[in-house]
Amino acid sequence: MTDQLTIGLLGGTGPQGRGLALRLALAGHQVLLGSRDPRRAADVVAELLGGRDLPIEGVANQGAAARADIVFLVFPFAGQAEVLPGLAGPIGDKVVVDVINPLGWDQDGPFQLDVPEGSAAEQAAALLPRARVVAAFHHAAPRLLADPDRQVETDVLVAGDDPAAKALVLELADQIPGCRGVDAGPLRLARQLEGFTAVIVGINRRYKIHAGLRISRLGDDRRLRRNAELRPAGAREEGS
Repeated sequence: MTDQLTIGLLGGTGPQGRGLALRLALAGHQVLLGSRDPRRAADVVAELLGGRDLPIEGVANQGAAARADIVFLVFPFAGQAEVLPGLAGPIGDKVVVDVINPLGWDQDGPFQLDVPEGSAAEQAAALLPRARVVAAFHHAAPRLLADPDRQVETDVLVAGDDPAAKALVLELADQIPGCRGVDAGPLRLARQLEGFTAVIVGINRRYKIHAGLRISRLGDDRRLRRNAELRPAGAREEGS
């Protein structure tokens, strides 16, 4: 199993960031909830904790990027191209999990925006050339993440080109009750994962639910065996 990590959530003050912060802290990780305004981050953390004793700290995005072992991008897509170049230095070659969905809205509901690089995750990889970018957690309902008394009940589809980075994120997904990490293939498929979020959001609005996604007929024995094969050889031996 993954040792305790320090996880930075950049732009983590929104619903997705808050939910992930809570669940990752409950899994035993140190969480740095980042914002451009560290006072805003601290206020959100105080509200999120509500008296609970969990390892979540509100900090500036720059500090979260520098101190974290692994970085999550959870701010709106419109801010990604502006924010990331200034964080490329502190992020370096860390694992970066892009949770961003580039969606627009019109009278018919949500739709996928065109991204020149193909997807938000591929854009992040271009802006952070040393980082090991993985796309994941697009379909985990924020309201369920934020309620620790409920199972999230979704498969977390993880796309990436670095096997070890992908293995780490798959394992983090498995640590959230109700989630299963599933290898979705290379990073180029992030555009399909991001776009499908529009379908799920539309279903949620029409039926007033918090839908998840399940891959049928994928048993846990086969899934976990495949996921373990992505880990470096030394890590596989330790986990066996």
